[in-house]
Amino acid sequence: MAKVLYAVTMSLDGFIAGPAGDMQWMTPYLGPNPEVRDLIGQIGSLLVGRRTFDGDDPNKGRPGEGKAFGGGWDGPQYVVTHRPPESSSADLYFVDDFATALAQAKEAAGDKYVNVLGADIARQCLEAGELDEVLTCVAPVMLGDGTRLFDQPGGHTVKLERVSATEVPLATNLWFKVT
Repeated sequence: MAKVLYAVTMSLDGFIAGPAGDMQWMTPYLGPNPEVRDLIGQIGSLLVGRRTFDGDDPNKGRPGEGKAFGGGWDGPQYVVTHRPPESSSADLYFVDDFATALAQAKEAAGDKYVNVLGADIARQCLEAGELDEVLTCVAPVMLGDGTRLFDQPGGHTVKLERVSATEVPLATNLWFKVT
């Protein structure tokens, strides 16, 4: 049975995208990360928010631009949107309902992970009680503004159990189970 994982790179001050959705801040920190490299083979599908799908690419101008994990992963992607495009391509599905998209992504993933891309989709997974794990690669930079890892106006505590903490050359990986 598929598990739902929010795997994301975050600045030390809690942002996953910079102002106006800028992802170029991340480019210097995309270096070797054995834990992420090993994870990629365990991902069976992606559940992606539309802003993330349409957003800036940290691999812009580099090989793998426009592809998940810089071209290191290939498989079905389920984009949650109320604005589906006229056409699509193989393994790319635009779904106008979160619950339907999540169910389809879980079915496609089989016994692998559904990897969540996008802060709002991760929040919706939490609210639905569907987020199993969080892997945060903390980059040694502070952005000061942008899209937060988790933003819940009015507050909402999410309890986590640490699975591992691993130092890699350009980040610190923190892996948690959602309890």
